[in-house]
Amino acid sequence: MDDLQKKLAPLRERIDAIDAQILDLLSERARTAQEVGRAKEHHAGVVFRPEREAQVIRRLQELNRGPLPGEALSAIWGEIMSACRALEQPARVAYLGPQGTYSEQAMLAHFGHAIEPIACGTIDEVFRSVETRRADFGIVPLENSNEGAVNRTLDLLLTSPVKVIGERSVPVVQCLMTRSGTLDGVTVIRSHPQSLAQCQGWLSDHHPGLARASAASNAEAARLASEDPTVAAIASEQAAKRWGLQIVAAGIQDDPHNRTRFLAIGHQETSPSGRDKTSLILAVPNEAGAVYRMLAPLAENGVSMTRFESRPARTGQWEYYFYVDIEGHRQDPHVAKALDALQARVAFFKVLGSYPVSP
Repeated sequence: MDDLQKKLAPLRERIDAIDAQILDLLSERARTAQEVGRAKEHHAGVVFRPEREAQVIRRLQELNRGPLPGEALSAIWGEIMSACRALEQPARVAYLGPQGTYSEQAMLAHFGHAIEPIACGTIDEVFRSVETRRADFGIVPLENSNEGAVNRTLDLLLTSPVKVIGERSVPVVQCLMTRSGTLDGVTVIRSHPQSLAQCQGWLSDHHPGLARASAASNAEAARLASEDPTVAAIASEQAAKRWGLQIVAAGIQDDPHNRTRFLAIGHQETSPSGRDKTSLILAVPNEAGAVYRMLAPLAENGVSMTRFESRPARTGQWEYYFYVDIEGHRQDPHVAKALDALQARVAFFKVLGSYPVSP
């Protein structure tokens, strides 16, 4: 045994012993989670409590003294809680498929891997799956930091009875990929329209002569590229692995800080977690000062607005719906007071949900 092996041997033995202790504690945690499930059986309890899980992770991050960063703790405990939930009942989660989309990435980050994923062909199908209870939850894209809102999601939030129960922000790293790992013989680059827009500067600089065509999703573009050597796709690294493609160039998005925000949707009401956000849809008459009067109750009650998005009401009268995010939970006294005053001033009022702020 050389010197390096002599140094490593006792360290590896320590790691093995620690792993055994961790396993014992994980098993104890899982058994306790099962007891919690049994205690809730006669009280119509739900398995997934976003506010409770957010509190658990925040507490651990506050206790953390390193060297693991807070994001790593969030990922590790997210999977632990996902596995414990699955002992009671694996959640069925609908997402915009096929496999390899950023929607799938957001779903796994939010709900963990111990779930039953349901791949959907459209955002409409994700909503329908949750509405009909084919799925317990869904994950839908809401907005991109470069390209703005996903309008179809906004329209469906207006009419759907589902509630927003959480959010997740996912970094977008776009990759150009083909079957061969080169662009030899490629005649078209395919991707979701938003991804094409996010990479238009890079594409114009490096491959201005190649045609661009839209696909239903990035992963669908990857699937098409896996079947046709004349097609290149822009998608995630996960999509390349899923569809057996080779990456030609990575990180081709024009903005290196590009992110997409997703919403988790379901039927349950989420209780306060201590650090929450509330999403609303509002409308006012088309008259001078109406928007100013609509938002006044927020300022009067010390409620901060973090997002304000307008969407045409399609009435032909130049009327709009306003999508608003505010800090705090609808049950917080100052938020509740502001919402009561707000509802009295508007022509349309809908609370989409209150939910923990994304970790």
